[in-house]
Amino acid sequence: MELTPQQVFTRLGEAQIVDVRETEELIDGTIPGARHIPLGMIPESYAALDTRPVVVVCRSGRRSAAAAEHLVEAGFDAHTMTGGMVEWAAEGLPLVLPQLP
Repeated sequence: MELTPQQVFTRLGEAQIVDVRETEELIDGTIPGARHIPLGMIPESYAALDTRPVVVVCRSGRRSAAAAEHLVEAGFDAHTMTGGMVEWAAEGLPLVLPQLP
């Protein structure tokens, strides 16, 4: 299921946000409370997720759709955010800079 950035914003307290972009892409900011799991690490990161719905985000929405599909196949209630972080930022929704090592 696809959610708009506004729909994701209203669900921040009830869903797990997973950002599947590569580390260098996070410099532009991420959704407050999002967990960074690069797309290639999704299959081995299932144990890091709990039973809440998962909203997967990326830069524009393509990678997050692939990740959400993997998660659904693994039994998660997973969704993708349309337009990705490009749309999130364009709508003026809150961003935080990640704590990079």
